[in-house]
Amino acid sequence: MWTFLLGPVLSLLPQRLRKSLPFCRDVNWVPATTLSGLAEVALAIFATLLWYDYSMTTWVSRGVDSALAGKMGPGVNDQAIGFTAYVIWATHPLTWCLGYFSFEGTVRLCGAAFGDTILGTLPLFLLDKIFTKLFLPAAPNTSDSQFSERNLSSLIGAIWERILAARTPEVADELSATKNDTEEILEIRACRRKPDWTPPRVVRYDGNYYRLESCSRTGTPSRPFLYTLRRLPVGVPGRSVLLYSP
Repeated sequence: MWTFLLGPVLSLLPQRLRKSLPFCRDVNWVPATTLSGLAEVALAIFATLLWYDYSMTTWVSRGVDSALAGKMGPGVNDQAIGFTAYVIWATHPLTWCLGYFSFEGTVRLCGAAFGDTILGTLPLFLLDKIFTKLFLPAAPNTSDSQFSERNLSSLIGAIWERILAARTPEVADELSATKNDTEEILEIRACRRKPDWTPPRVVRYDGNYYRLESCSRTGTPSRPFLYTLRRLPVGVPGRSVLLYSP
C-alpha cells in the first residue's frame, strides 16, 4: 500500500529523510521511484507543451499588434515575429526549469528501472544539505547519498549494459583454453552478462571445476563480456557451484 500510495511522492526526498520515516522498510522503493520518475517526466513534458502554447500565442499576438501599430519599423513579417517569440521561449528560465525536470525524471526513472538506484530530486537534496550544514553541524556525513559517485557509476554501467544487450544479437559463447605445466585457464566470451557469475565463484563445466578469476568487458562487438576461469584440481558438487552448459 505504501509503495503505490505515498512511495512515488516520498521517493523525491533525500536518502537521509527517507530512512528516517517510520514505514521506510514497508516501501518497495524501486517501483515507487520508477513511477515517480515516469510521472515527473510526463508532468514536465505536459507543462512544457502548455507553456509553449501560451507563450507563443501571447508573444506572437503582442508582436503582431506592435507591428500593426508601427512600433517595430518597416519590413517586419510574420516569420520574423514567430522566430523572435520562439527565441524568447527557448531562452526563458521557466523553459530551462521544465527541461531540467524532464531530464531529472528520466534519470530517476532509468536509475530505478535499470540500476535499482533510488534517486531523489536535486532541489530537495540541496535544501537538505544546506539545512544539515547550518543546523546540524555534528550530523553524520551523508557523502553516501543518492547522488554519490558510486551510485552514479553503477547507474551508468547498468544502463550501458542494457544498451549493449539491445544492440548485440544473441550468439553462442566462445571458449578458449590455454594450458601449461602447472595450470589451465579457460576464457569464455559471451554476448550477455551471466547472472551470479562473480569472482571467486566455482563453475562446473564438462565434468571439471573452475574458479572464476575475473569478469571484464572486451572490445569485441558480438561478445563484449569476458570471463576468465582457472581449473581446480578437485571439486565438490554443491548449491554454490555454478553449472555451465554453453
